[in-house]
Amino acid sequence: MRSSWRRHREWLTPTLLILPAVVLFFVVILWSAVESVWISFHEWDGFGPMVWIGLGNYVELLDDPQFYVSLKNNLIWLVAFLAAPPLGLALALLLNQKIRGMRLMKSLFFIPLVLASVAVGVVFTWVYTPELGLLSLVFRAFGATAPAVLSDEHFVTVAVVVAAIWPQIAFCMVLYLAGLNNVSEEQIGAGRVDGARGWRMLRHVVLPQLTQVTFIAIAVTVVGALRSFDMISVMTQGGPFGSSQVLAYQMYEQSIFSYRFGYGAAIATVLLAIMVVFIAWYVMRIVRFEEKGV
Repeated sequence: MRSSWRRHREWLTPTLLILPAVVLFFVVILWSAVESVWISFHEWDGFGPMVWIGLGNYVELLDDPQFYVSLKNNLIWLVAFLAAPPLGLALALLLNQKIRGMRLMKSLFFIPLVLASVAVGVVFTWVYTPELGLLSLVFRAFGATAPAVLSDEHFVTVAVVVAAIWPQIAFCMVLYLAGLNNVSEEQIGAGRVDGARGWRMLRHVVLPQLTQVTFIAIAVTVVGALRSFDMISVMTQGGPFGSSQVLAYQMYEQSIFSYRFGYGAAIATVLLAIMVVFIAWYVMRIVRFEEKGV
């Protein structure tokens, strides 16, 4: 037994260590996704028997005005969240300077990342309060009255996105700080010898070494934007009049409050398809970029 283990331990050890995570992934993630797709072809209240209706939920989805509002809001979240990686990179470049007191600044910028999303949502709800919030104080300083942004269907989505992007920028900043610690000093020195400074140094020497970090930052940011839920639940509950809903929250509302689990699963399936298409496209782009680099 021991001799067999010694002969095969090079592949047995990593296999046994990875196996629990693989099993958990297949059971919790993949099986749940397949089950959701199956439920989307049924009419089900979550308690009684499921009734097969084929594509009925998807046909109804295409005629649902709220679905298009949620889809538009997801697009707004996605476009806004794409600002998080470059802003995180800018902060990381700033905080990576060897200046006295920079460790304290890093800690301050790191705070949003360790706060729970619910806490961030509550804080920004106070900030947006028209009578007593920080936004109100800023407007009063200029002799104006602060709008009730969380009650205005034209501004509510932007207001929630601003609250949600704050910790996302901190997350990207931490990723880039870790990446900058692994940047080759030899290449930096060679770039300086060749006359690279400022933007040229960043573009031609630093950024190529941060390709993997950028890949992770963009992928996680996009997925986070598409599955946005907690901030909306805390700050607006999808209001006013459903104007701040996204696909994830509409799925939750239809399933939990309206007892339409089949319809909610159809929304979840559409959201899953969008994520899969984006991730597949993005991975292909990265692979092609790596092949050209080689």
